Amino acid sequence: MSLTRLTAMPGHLIRRAQQVSTAIFAEELADAELTSVQLISLAAIAERPGLDATTLAELIDFDKATIGGVLDRLERKGLVRRSVSPSDKRVKELAATPAGRALLAASMPAAEQVQVRLLAPLSPAEREDFLRMLRLVTAASQD
Repeated sequence: MSLTRLTAMPGHLIRRAQQVSTAIFAEELADAELTSVQLISLAAIAERPGLDATTLAELIDFDKATIGGVLDRLERKGLVRRSVSPSDKRVKELAATPAGRALLAASMPAAEQVQVRLLAPLSPAEREDFLRMLRLVTAASQD
């Protein structure tokens, strides 16, 4: 199999698009010192206070085995807190701290700019098609 054929394959192009997205995210949110997974986790926690780590992982389509590390980093930064659930002592509920909510609000314009930059090469119609196709591909993997 040739290099030209391999680099034209969807899997390779998706990986490259992820690299581009990650690089743009790092540039736009450098001051926030958040990864994209930390940002979406913080947003979910702020929107749904009291959820647990397993529910968070499901909600953001992230690996349950590694969500704990993401939460550890957010907690060390003072952006989220974990507390024992009053109804089930085995469960730790998550909540965004005031600092976490403030950083989330301050980071959203930069997160929006990431999307603008990522989709800039596409026309408005192509953007809609691209996002629709991405949703189809990702939804199919959940079946």
